[in-house]
Amino acid sequence: MAGHSKWHNIQRRKNAQDAKRGKIFMRHAKLIYSAAKQGGGDPDMNPALRLAIDKAKTDNMPNDNIDRAIKKATGTLDGASYEEITYEGYGPGGVAVIVQVLTDNKNRTAAEIRHAFNKNNGNLGENGCVSFMFDRKGYIIILNENGKIDEDEMTLEAIEAGADDIAVQDGAFEIFTSPDSFEAVCAYLREAGYSLADEEITLIPQTYSSIDEDNEGKMMNLIDMLEESEDVQDVFHNMEISS
Repeated sequence: MAGHSKWHNIQRRKNAQDAKRGKIFMRHAKLIYSAAKQGGGDPDMNPALRLAIDKAKTDNMPNDNIDRAIKKATGTLDGASYEEITYEGYGPGGVAVIVQVLTDNKNRTAAEIRHAFNKNNGNLGENGCVSFMFDRKGYIIILNENGKIDEDEMTLEAIEAGADDIAVQDGAFEIFTSPDSFEAVCAYLREAGYSLADEEITLIPQTYSSIDEDNEGKMMNLIDMLEESEDVQDVFHNMEISS
C-alpha cells in the first residue's frame, strides 16, 4: 500500500467538486439514506449512519437535508427508493475499475456508466471480474502539513490502536485497518488527541497498474465523467498516479 497515496485521489476529487455543492449534498443524502435503511435511523446505534452524517457535515450539508434523508429511509417521509449497484470493468490500459452507485433509476445509471467507459477506451465486465484485485479496508487520514506530528510516535500510536499499516505521504499519515477494527482505531486516535481529516471503509488495490501518459489522460477523463454522475458514490481503480 505504501507508495500509492489514496489521499492524492481524495484531494483531486474534493478540489474538482468545490463548485458542485448541489451534487455533493445529493450524494451525501443517498449515503445517509442507504445507511439508515440498512441499520436504522439512530446514529448512536448505527456506526455507518454516524459516519455518513459526519462526512455530510464536513461538507456543510444542512441539518434539514440530513434529517429528511433519514426520514425517507425510515418510512416517515415519502420519497424515492434507492438501489445500491456495483459496476466492474477495465479502463484504458487495462486499469481495474470499480464503480459504486446509489440510484432510483438503474437503466439511466447503467447507460451513463457504459457511455463513460466506451468513450474512454474502457469496457464494462461481469460482476467479480476485478473485485478480487481489491481488499476492503478501513482508511484514516491524519494531516501533518506543519510537520508537528512525529512520524515514529504516530506509527507507534497507530499500531497500539490496532492499525494494520501506515504510510506517510503528501503531508499526511494514511492509516489502514481491518473493517472490524475501524471504529475502534478511529476512537482510539481521537482520544489520543489526533484530528481525523478523513475516515471510511473503502477498497484498496492489492497491486497498481502503470500505464503510459496517453492512457493515463483517458483514465483521468473516465474518472471525471463517472464522478459527474450524481448517482455515482465512489470510483475505485488501481492506476498508479504519476507524480
